[in-house]
Amino acid sequence: MATIPASHDAQQVDRANASGLTPVVFIHGLWLLPSSWDRWAEVFAEAGLTPVMAPWPDDPETVAEANANPEVMAHKTVGQVADYIGDLVSKLDKKPAIVGHSFGGLLTQILAGRGLGFASVSISPAPFRGVLPLPISALKSAFPVLGNPANRNRAVPLTYDQFRYAFANAVSEDEAKELYNRYAVPAAGIPLFQAATANLNPWTEVKVNSKNPERGPLLIVSGAQDHTVPPAISNAAYKKQKKNDNLTELLTVDGRGHALTIDSGWREVCDLSLKFIQRFL
Repeated sequence: MATIPASHDAQQVDRANASGLTPVVFIHGLWLLPSSWDRWAEVFAEAGLTPVMAPWPDDPETVAEANANPEVMAHKTVGQVADYIGDLVSKLDKKPAIVGHSFGGLLTQILAGRGLGFASVSISPAPFRGVLPLPISALKSAFPVLGNPANRNRAVPLTYDQFRYAFANAVSEDEAKELYNRYAVPAAGIPLFQAATANLNPWTEVKVNSKNPERGPLLIVSGAQDHTVPPAISNAAYKKQKKNDNLTELLTVDGRGHALTIDSGWREVCDLSLKFIQRFL
C-alpha cells in the first residue's frame, strides 16, 4: 500500500518555496484525506497563493488504499500530528496562511497559537481544553468511536448511516452517498478520546495557546446544521480566542452540516475563507 512519502511533503515545500508565492497550508480532519482539499487548492492557486496539502503521518494516497488498510491510520495523537505538520510548516520560506476543517480546524488553532501562520481559518473545529459545551448531537456523532474503549488504539470507519448523521445531514440522500463513496476513510480513534477528556486532563495535548500575540488573525467558521461540531462548540472556541490581541471573527453559514468543505456548497465556504486571508496578505 502506498502511503504519502516524506519526499512528497518535501516536494510540496520545495515547490512552494520555489514559487516565491505566499503558501496556504490545508489540514484535513478525521475520516478524510488531503485530497479532500483538491478543489480548494485550485481556487487558492488561481488567486495567487501556493497550496500545501498537509498529510497526517502515514496518510494513504487514496481513499481506496485507506479503506483497504485501515490499520495504518491508527495511533495518531493530536500532539504527534500537530508536531508533524508544524515541522512541515517551519520549512516554508514564507509564513503561510493555515486552513483546517474539524480536527484539522483544531490543529489550525494549535499551530496558529504557536505563531506559525500569518492568518488562519478554522472550519467546524474540534474542541480544545476550555471549550465546555457538549451538545447531544456531538456525542452521537462521536459515539461510533467513543462507544468502545478499544477504539482508542484502532482506526475506525464510519458506516454510511453514521456518515450521513455526522457529516452529510444537510444534503440530499444522493449527495450523501456520493460524498461517502468519494471521501470517507477510517480515522484514528485516539484524537476523539483525547478531545473527550481534554477538560479533565491538565496535561492534555488538546490545548491551544489562544493568548499568543503572534497568533495572527483568525476566522472560525461554523455550519448552522453541523451535528459533529454544532455552533455551540464553535461559539465557545470563539469566546476563548477573541481575548487574543489579534482580530478574531466568527461566521455561521446557514443550512450547512459538517461536510461544508466537501459538499456541493464547498465553494461558498472556500470563497469566504480566501477573502478573509486576502485581507492580510
